[in-house]
Parts: sequence; C-alpha cells; structure tokens
Amino acid sequence: MCTGNGMAKSLLDSAGDSYSVSNAVFAIIRGHRRSLDVTTVQQGEARFFSVLMLTWGFVADVDIESEKYRWMGSARFDFYCFLRVVNMRKYHGNVQFVPAAGYEVYGEPLDRNESCKDEVPEQTCGVAARVQQCGYTGPKISLEDLEWKSVNGPFILVWLNNVPWSGEDVMPAPEAKFSDGFLDVVIVKDCPKTAFLSLMLKMNDGSHVKSRYVMYLKVKAFRLRPGQRVGNPDKGGIIDSDGEVIARGEGTYECSLQETDLMTYGPPIQMTVDKGLATIFSPK
Repeated sequence: MCTGNGMAKSLLDSAGDSYSVSNAVFAIIRGHRRSLDVTTVQQGEARFFSVLMLTWGFVADVDIESEKYRWMGSARFDFYCFLRVVNMRKYHGNVQFVPAAGYEVYGEPLDRNESCKDEVPEQTCGVAARVQQCGYTGPKISLEDLEWKSVNGPFILVWLNNVPWSGEDVMPAPEAKFSDGFLDVVIVKDCPKTAFLSLMLKMNDGSHVKSRYVMYLKVKAFRLRPGQRVGNPDKGGIIDSDGEVIARGEGTYECSLQETDLMTYGPPIQMTVDKGLATIFSPK
C-alpha cells in the first residue's frame, strides 16, 4: 500500500495542500524542512532503516500478494483487500512494546528477566545486508531499563506507522507525528468479516481507530515475533517495510531466484526510534 506515496501525502496534508505532483514539486522548491523520525529495524546483525511503516498480516499480504494484479492499477488494492476479507487469515505470534505515556493500559507487563530473555539474538539473520562498524547503527538506548508490555496472538494485522498516511487515501495512524520519537501501532486480533471490511473503509479518515476491534497506541520500541498461519501451520506470513519484503515464511508468494530476504521469518524483529534523525523537504 505504499504505491500512493504515503510520505508525500502526509507532508502535503499536514500543510492543508492537496496530494499532487505539482504541490510536491513546489514544496521542494520552497525549501522548507522538517525533522523526521527514523526507525532502526534489526534482527541479529541484519539492520536497516525505515521512515514510513512496517506491516505483518493482512496489510502486508494485500500489499505484496496483489502485485500479480498490478495491471489493474491502484484498484488492485481494493480488489485484493476484498479477496483477503472473504478468506480471512490469522497468524500466531507475539508482540512486545514499550508504550508511550498514556498508553500503559495496553498489553500484559513483562518482568525484566523475561524482557531481556526475548531480546533479538545476536546471530539470527537471513541473507542480510551488513552495516559497517563505521556506519550509523541506530539509537543508543538501554532497552533493559524500559517497561515492556506483551500481547499474544493470533493476529489479523500488526501495522507500525511513522507518519499518518500510508497512501493517497489510507490513513492508518491519524495521531502520528513526524518527529515525536514514537511509532503509532495498529493491532487487530479478532474481528468479524463485515466489521473488518467497515474498518478498511474508515481508513480514509482515520475513524477506524475508534473501533472496539482496534488497538491503537504509541510505542518507543517494538518487537515482533511472527508465527504461522492459524489452521495452516505449514504456511507463514509476510513482513513488509516501506513497501518491500524483509522476511517471509514458508508457503508464501513465489519469488524470483534473484530475490533474497533481509531477515528470517520467526525469530524476533526489533524496532527502535531515533527522534528527528532525518531532514525532509516540507510544504511549510
């Protein structure tokens, strides 16, 4: 769902400008700048940086598996979204997070020993891009001193957002800020199909977050431990960041021989936020 360029939409919308190429060009010409949070996504020695979003479950499935319908244009998302609602998938797994102030009510507390035990293993990674020791390695924070919470699956979707919009007409994170030092998380564990379809339709204005089926919170750090599909333990899921696959389980979509994953599906993937690390052109 990154085809609509969620970053451009978020920047233009924040200034009250309509989403268009000309407005985006004028924003660059004006030269106004703003700070932008950068998320470090890490699994063992594999590390990369995200500025838009990370998804697992329903949204990742739609984003990546709908590629075979690219000839339909942007309508492919609506079409495949409907197919996935009709044949709803759920995934086993676990998420852990450090909630921002005001969001401590979500999740079950983890004691310090359990939190440390579940940290990202040092040597667990797939065919990974290595970061040179002289390069940027992510924010210097002590995760051991933070109060972690945990939520167990199954999950329909887990969606982490750095900015409000993920596309021209999809706003999953209406409370997201460009440089607040937090990720906005949308979690849906269980939801009837008709109610879930209604949630999808409400994402054009962000009102889906009011649903009792949606867990919406801000986090300082996040760990995702993805599991297999409910009712089909031979099949895993897809983890998608900024529109690109970073990990996929067994039995997912077919890929070319040249395509490799950055990370391994199953072991925990950890996300931490570096507040205002990047600078981006903005309408104002």
